[in-house]
Amino acid sequence: MANLQNCLDNCSLYCGTYAKYNNGSIFGGWLNLSDYSDYNELYEAMKELHNDEDDPEFMFQDYEAPKFFINQGLISESSISKDIYQIAEKINDSDIDFEIIEAFIDCIGNYCTDTEELLDRVSDSYSGEFNSDEDFTQEMLEQDGSISENLPSYIFIDWEKTAYNFMFDYSCSNGHYFRN
Repeated sequence: MANLQNCLDNCSLYCGTYAKYNNGSIFGGWLNLSDYSDYNELYEAMKELHNDEDDPEFMFQDYEAPKFFINQGLISESSISKDIYQIAEKINDSDIDFEIIEAFIDCIGNYCTDTEELLDRVSDSYSGEFNSDEDFTQEMLEQDGSISENLPSYIFIDWEKTAYNFMFDYSCSNGHYFRN
């Protein structure tokens, strides 16, 4: 598993201020988080965008971000966590694709207290990417030796029914399978 891109590549926000908004203006600008090396650099860009205010109170009228960042409370209308870059760095440094992490959270949820724990749980439970429950079930049963890869032609396995029962121990999101 390898990260194909920085998990902040698809994170952007429209940064305005509450003062402008309260005065009838939605002036602001789109900022892509991956354009900045850390929170402080992003914060400086937001201050520069609104340098006409002494102490701007930032408002994010719109944002685009993976569900992971939103569900973790790292980005919202009124705030962006100072930890977002550190968390993204840990994810990017792992050998787990960000899409797999999001699929894991879709399936199992995130009850982890920190990113390292989440990454460990994903790594421990990830079983691979497959086109269907039937393909997954067949591969898993062949891998563990439960059935032979070369069954005689007179033996027929109903993979749909087998997969139905097998999937009680697994969850799937976007073709990614995890042990429950």
